[in-house]
Amino acid sequence: MRRFWLIFAQTVTISLAVLFVVSTLKPEWLGRGSGIVALREVVAGSEQVSAASGFREAARVALPSVVHIYTTKEVKTPRHPLLDDPVFRHFFGDRFGDSDNEPQQTSGLGSGVVVSPNGYILTNYHVVEAADDIEVALADGRKSKARIVGSDPDTDLAVLQVKVDDKAPLPAITFGQMESVKVGDVVLAIGNPFGVGQTVTMGIVSALGRSHLGINTFENFIQTDAAINPGNSGGALVDASGNLVGINTAIYSRSGGSLGIGFAIPVSTAKAVMEQIIQHGTVTRGWIGVEVQDITPELADSFRLPSNEGALISGVVRGGPADAAGVKPGDILIGVAGRKVDDPESMLNLVAGLQPGQSAAFKLRRGQGEVDVNIKVGKRPPLRRPNSSDDE
Repeated sequence: MRRFWLIFAQTVTISLAVLFVVSTLKPEWLGRGSGIVALREVVAGSEQVSAASGFREAARVALPSVVHIYTTKEVKTPRHPLLDDPVFRHFFGDRFGDSDNEPQQTSGLGSGVVVSPNGYILTNYHVVEAADDIEVALADGRKSKARIVGSDPDTDLAVLQVKVDDKAPLPAITFGQMESVKVGDVVLAIGNPFGVGQTVTMGIVSALGRSHLGINTFENFIQTDAAINPGNSGGALVDASGNLVGINTAIYSRSGGSLGIGFAIPVSTAKAVMEQIIQHGTVTRGWIGVEVQDITPELADSFRLPSNEGALISGVVRGGPADAAGVKPGDILIGVAGRKVDDPESMLNLVAGLQPGQSAAFKLRRGQGEVDVNIKVGKRPPLRRPNSSDDE
């Protein structure tokens, strides 16, 4: 019996050794290894095709709606001081004449997004600012002169319009829902970087609600690492379905090229501004005539405040709506029309959203108590200087 078990053990050991060698060196002899490998290849291949098809389809849908914008304007160069120097004129006379006073033509480039088959195009204000001539080139090669319908420097947006052939309407982009955009979502940036031609770059939504950047008066940017470069301004930021979620507007860069930090104006802001410009030619916002600042921890301690929420009123425009309602410097604005004020940025947006001519309830913290005042909202005056965000 003992001999029988010894033979059995040796047979099993040899069989396992042979199986191990065969499965390691020649797995196809077993008819299993190749099936596993093939299955993995098919699965990986289907995933790659699916991902590629998804982004390819998004690009195919959005590309026709993104246009190139070329601008020209005349710039008068200053007269060189040497031309007025008596010694210089003694030796060289008037051979240079007044050539330095002759206007020079400068050109610029950017991108835009077709938002209506009727020829309306959304872009950045800084792309077309002070332009004497604007030409739009569509993705299909058509070119057309464009006129500025209206602009909004506070959000750096402008609306252009080109003449449209009834037989060939422009391919308008589909607007996405800002509420569905989340950090980590895949996005594509489409534009004309450095004038090389239509280009698509891919990235993700890195952050939402970026503000206090000093770029615009009203800031609520989408941050993305999709490559955005000079020439992309005014172009489209689209989701994985090709829907517009933002207008590319700025980058953070030390060299002028992309460092993976780009900013886009959310589609919700862009759409609201666009609709007002198309309907009225301008954007109307509320204004109460105060200057505000952040409440730092030091200020909160000095005012004996429970928190640093709210906006400290540092100045009141004489004769303005707030002045007429009795608002004083040193008051802290903590509520606008029933909505909480977290900081000056939120206060700016809440007041801007009010209808001029109507009265609204404002809640103030004055001393250790709270005061409710009704203010008849005025109309926000035009932007006087770039990046002005403190005067509301």
